[in-house]
Amino acid sequence: MDISDAASTTTTKTVTEYDRAKEVQAFDDTKAGVKGLVDAGVVNIPRIFIRPPAELAEELTTHQSKLQVPVIDLDGIRYNQLEDIVDQVRAASQTWGFFQVINHGVPLNLIQEMIEGVHKFNEQDVEVKKQFYTRERTRNVRFNSNFDLYHSRTASWRDTLAISTSGTKSLEPNEWPKVCRDTIMEYIKEVSKLGETLFEILSMALGLKPEYLKDMGCFNLYSVICHYYPHCPQPELTLGARTHSDPSFLTILLQDQIGGLQVFNENQWIDVNPMSGGLVVNIGDFLQVVSNDKLKSVDHRVVANVHATARVSVACFFTGHTTETQKPFGPIKELISEENPPVYREFLVGEYFSKYFSKELEGKSAGLKQFEA
Repeated sequence: MDISDAASTTTTKTVTEYDRAKEVQAFDDTKAGVKGLVDAGVVNIPRIFIRPPAELAEELTTHQSKLQVPVIDLDGIRYNQLEDIVDQVRAASQTWGFFQVINHGVPLNLIQEMIEGVHKFNEQDVEVKKQFYTRERTRNVRFNSNFDLYHSRTASWRDTLAISTSGTKSLEPNEWPKVCRDTIMEYIKEVSKLGETLFEILSMALGLKPEYLKDMGCFNLYSVICHYYPHCPQPELTLGARTHSDPSFLTILLQDQIGGLQVFNENQWIDVNPMSGGLVVNIGDFLQVVSNDKLKSVDHRVVANVHATARVSVACFFTGHTTETQKPFGPIKELISEENPPVYREFLVGEYFSKYFSKELEGKSAGLKQFEA
């Protein structure tokens, strides 16, 4: 049985009989997420998770390359190799939009504790998790499944714990999930240090002073997104995360050793193989805008988890200012000339987010296109 046959077998109802809104509401009302479906012993995934037939058919012809994203050893900073590292980051950011870093300074034991913490949160009693279940974006801590559940064509097979934070405000102790509070707080502190270093390197990669991007306001770490991908009984029919680019200047991603992240490069999907102790770094939409297309924000996705053990990842998004009252961002003036005119207009981060969260998660073109000059 091929993928298209499996899809038709799973979805036997006619279009007129199928009430997607009802199925979405029923799923959301459980407040148990995708893990709740797995715990209930689901064999055939609900139709809201099944990708369109045309998309499934295209998947059969998509080549997946054995290429690998660049790996950059940041330990060289200590040995007068900064210039070489800047060159590596520039090349990776211009061609891939992705790279992995090792010897990055985030303690390896903390990385493991962070992975375990995400497992602990998702695998605790469902009634405890339900206290955090919400779709109110004003809440600092939110647990749910698929932020775009109500307006997406296809739901993704994952649950998410999202924490909004910044350098200027702190969450009350009772806002944090107790089971992983201390670990997440420490992880945010360490990743912020790494983020500061990376912004300095990226500034130099653009031919600017090391503090340039930070002084612009790009550095603010606004959200930490902890994804939990349970085993999927029909992984060929859905995705763990649909194709998208990131609404950020920079994203630092911790993925466990199970893997599943893929980057689109040269018209093919390429696996980002996990590295023990490594962290994935990718350029976000905002940095492509301010660099005037010198640095690339690239589409990526996560395949559904075929393993018995749940996969987890933690994405830290550096989004800069997040309210409409803050200053606008646009192409950096030092990077603009008659030969290199601005590709984008100025924008407010809040403006971008209002559009981003009102549509489904699907590719970067719509996000960046709205800010073209």
